[in-house]
Amino acid sequence: MVASLIVGLSGVALTDDERRFYRDVQPAGVILFGRNVADTEQLKRLVEDVRDAVGRQNFLVLIDQEGGRVQRLRPPIARSLPPAAAYAELYARDPEGAKRAAFAVAQLTGEELRAFGITMNCAPVADLPVEGAHEIISDRAYGSTVAEVVALARAVADGYLASGVVPVIKHIPGHGRATADSHLALPVVATPRETLSETDFVPFKALSTIPAAMTAHVVYSAIDAENPASTSAIVTRDIIRGEIGFDNLLMSDDLSMKALSGPMRARAQAVIAAGSDLALHCNGDLDEMRAATEGVPPLEGRAAERFEQACACIGQIEPYDRGEALQLLAGLLGQQTPVV
Repeated sequence: MVASLIVGLSGVALTDDERRFYRDVQPAGVILFGRNVADTEQLKRLVEDVRDAVGRQNFLVLIDQEGGRVQRLRPPIARSLPPAAAYAELYARDPEGAKRAAFAVAQLTGEELRAFGITMNCAPVADLPVEGAHEIISDRAYGSTVAEVVALARAVADGYLASGVVPVIKHIPGHGRATADSHLALPVVATPRETLSETDFVPFKALSTIPAAMTAHVVYSAIDAENPASTSAIVTRDIIRGEIGFDNLLMSDDLSMKALSGPMRARAQAVIAAGSDLALHCNGDLDEMRAATEGVPPLEGRAAERFEQACACIGQIEPYDRGEALQLLAGLLGQQTPVV
């Protein structure tokens, strides 16, 4: 049975303990970070070793490769990518050109990720930032209006799907108003639900057909004053699954972030009980990973169906003009000639 859990790795090589953990627990996937990357051959070998330990095909390999500040693979391992704000700047002058660039660069990036065996990218960000919010989102957003964010995030997601890599929209139902970094503290948003329904939730509703989404560790006090969205059955049922209409694979943000409190097992239990299909644990601490495992059930029922639907998107590759994509990327980065 597949466990309702995605977990990390401690370093650049799979340890014997990690190998046993992956073999015995059978997590739904692994997520990679900069600490797991030394060079191209090492990264390919690491992914292959994890896959061998798990021993099944329906296994997700995730990374955060948004571009800009959030890019786990960097030169010389992978190309530099612009932040989302670069597409927003282009969109202001040339909306169709910005969408074309967003789609093409996502295809190019997906091709790059696929070469390492990476099958799921935690992008695009569909958060709608507001003035006065914490800078944790800022240039990771595709604009400050619903129209910009929807158009560009859709183009990015479609580009990844065309490259055979599964996109994950984040942070549903919206992190743009948060006045704290959820890596360090629990943000509380007191905005009325009516306002949220007219703004923050709209991009996610427009993007609700994307195969996967990541929840926000943010309290929306007008909806559930006690729990962040990631552990709130009310937010998951009424907003994410209800108003937004997202019925695809739903995973939590990282369980080890300081926005959450309590034992790791309880955190994992809470996100699954709230309605997420998968709990996500990122820091590679094996003891914490074991504790999280104790808090999640086997993947079954509708959650298993959503997982298989996401896996079915892997490797569905459409042809594209790689040279044009490189030119568009160079333009976004302000380069005279593209980097091959």
